[in-house]
This record gives sequence, C-alpha cells and structure tokens, in this order.
Amino acid sequence: MSLNQELKQLIVDALQLEDVTPDAIGDADPLFGGGLELDSIDALELATAIARTYDVQITADPETREAFHSVNHLAAYITKHRARE
Repeated sequence: MSLNQELKQLIVDALQLEDVTPDAIGDADPLFGGGLELDSIDALELATAIARTYDVQITADPETREAFHSVNHLAAYITKHRARE
C-alpha cells in the first residue's frame, strides 16, 4: 500500500468518517475549507494520529500547516521528516 493510500485510510479511521471511504479522497483534494471540510478539532486528531503512526513530530509552524493541505502534501511532509531521523 502506498503512503498516500495509508494516509487516506488513517484519515478515515482517525476521524471516524462514516460517510467517506479512502478511495473517495483525492490525493490533491483540499482537506480543510473544502474537500472533506475538516475543522480544527479534526486537525488535532489527525496530527496526533500521524505523529503516533509515522513517528513524525507535528509542530505549529507554516510548513506543517501547508502539509495539511492535501494527502499529497502530508505524504511529502512525512517522507521529508522521516528521512531526517
């Protein structure tokens, strides 16, 4: 399973999105403000799940906020920060 597919499944599972399947989430679809229309509580839950699953520290900086734009952005962020460790 690709990292993007893993992230889509993580989003559905961590946020308990009952009406959304991983296949319904596009790699470039916005996660917030459109697309899945996630909110700040969802962002915190997702950040915690990503940190736990991928052992990547999530901080409140512009790079991290940009990472939460889409599944593609999250995958790139995780790949970049896993490589540093």
